[in-house]
Amino acid sequence: MTDFDASDIAAMRKEGDLRSFLRDQLRAGRTQKTTPPAPPPKPPGYRPGAWPTGTRPPDPPAQRHPPAAWETALTEYRNWLTTADHTELAQPNNLRHQCGCAACTPRRNP
Repeated sequence: MTDFDASDIAAMRKEGDLRSFLRDQLRAGRTQKTTPPAPPPKPPGYRPGAWPTGTRPPDPPAQRHPPAAWETALTEYRNWLTTADHTELAQPNNLRHQCGCAACTPRRNP
């Protein structure tokens, strides 16, 4: 029974059945099974776990520095590691450290 109006409620109140009617309505609402919405259909040509048709994986990121620059930086770092004392000399722009490596040479913006 889902169609009721104010006159039905007034009649149930007079008879004392309103409380049981409301409890029955609550029970019916809790036990009512609702089916989940159906998933949307898959696009044509769908292959699970594969790139969609007409696409491909992204390219690897481009190298910002050529391999020779990496080798030069590594060589300068190794030379810096072989110097005597790194506690005072590790600061950039230290005038006492005159090795000329990139860590000690001040950067100049072009």
